[in-house]
Amino acid sequence: MHDYVNWLRHASPYINAHRDCTFVVMLPGDGVAHPNFGNIVHDLVLLHSLGVRLVLVHGSRPQIDGRLEARGLVPNYHNGMRVTDATTLECVIDAVGQLRIAIEARLSMDMASSPMQGSRLRVASGNLVTARPIGVLDGVDFHHTGEVRRVDRKGINRLLDERSIVLLSPLGYSPTGEIFNLACEDVATRAAIDLAADKLLLFGAESGLLDAEGRLVRELRPQQVPAHMKRLGSDYQAELLEAAAEACSGGVARSHIVSYAEDGALLTELFTRNGGGTLVAQEQFEVTREAAIEDVGGLLELISPLEEQGILVRRSREVLEREIEQFSVVEREGMIIACAALYQIAESDAGELACLAVNPEYRHGRRGDELLERIENRARAQGLKTLFVLTTRTAHWFRERGFVPSGVERLPAARASLYNYQRNSKIFEKTL
Repeated sequence: MHDYVNWLRHASPYINAHRDCTFVVMLPGDGVAHPNFGNIVHDLVLLHSLGVRLVLVHGSRPQIDGRLEARGLVPNYHNGMRVTDATTLECVIDAVGQLRIAIEARLSMDMASSPMQGSRLRVASGNLVTARPIGVLDGVDFHHTGEVRRVDRKGINRLLDERSIVLLSPLGYSPTGEIFNLACEDVATRAAIDLAADKLLLFGAESGLLDAEGRLVRELRPQQVPAHMKRLGSDYQAELLEAAAEACSGGVARSHIVSYAEDGALLTELFTRNGGGTLVAQEQFEVTREAAIEDVGGLLELISPLEEQGILVRRSREVLEREIEQFSVVEREGMIIACAALYQIAESDAGELACLAVNPEYRHGRRGDELLERIENRARAQGLKTLFVLTTRTAHWFRERGFVPSGVERLPAARASLYNYQRNSKIFEKTL
């Protein structure tokens, strides 16, 4: 029996597991320029044919440096970040535009007797990343160097639903019409977090993370990453590790680092038990549940900073103990990282959503949405018809989730009588 028969049989559980999953793949400019790039494209096409939803993020650092050199200019970096002045921006746009076209062309192949035959792929790209300027750091003006402000989650998901491969370039656009040069690692990480991707796949020159003796580290936890980063210093592997750990902390279950120089590294990592690269996995146990009296301490720790900022109304330990049954929480390895409360308003069929809070380190994992959905389901189960929320700082967040502006006059009498005019909270309501 041929080896590939057994390989395919052993790969079948992974094929089933990966179907309909969202993978964000980051390929640096060095990887696009490498002779193995063609094989990587074939592997991405294979993933797509197996039902994987693919978002491909490409870099362009060596291509930009090449264009600067051709113009007789010296690349300007500060703390590992490129300073993108007006002249450099021209080179960035030229390099990124050419790379994007080259990648689209490679993904459009349909040659007989090749892995691309009959693939008929659609590649979609555009203004899917909103950026903001880095500004001035340590007295250095970074000009058109930016950072990711927002990823168009809905737009990308719509394209993925249509079976397109989404291509994201290391360029972002501001609401004022400016163009910003972004780090592809930043784009990939934010895309993975905002899309709630199942995996983030990062290509580097090495097989994965190598330890001090040059041996491959096959698996890491995010908590173990800082020690390796300290050892690696400014090495590019440290940047990949940081991106992988950030993605895991943001809710991405698994991040993989594989080699763009090794033929089949991506498939080996995804479809074999031992893999071929480095896996950074967040295996922490997380659950959304109703609160219990033992959670009071964790709730106080979570909401106290927000109370001090005036975002939330102050609640004493005694109040929390008395109202604990109203709360739903997200627990992660014994720590309360998010909470929300539902209060039924007396003599009415309405309820109030209150004390919605998420730990700042976990604000990109859609936990607020999960809690809101849980509170809405609880309200419906209690027979409530309307859900009110009073907020001073997060009005837009609630509006984006179907709440409409309201007023004190719309509140049931029992709640209107308790309205604090000095706090001047905005009132929103949602029909359940």
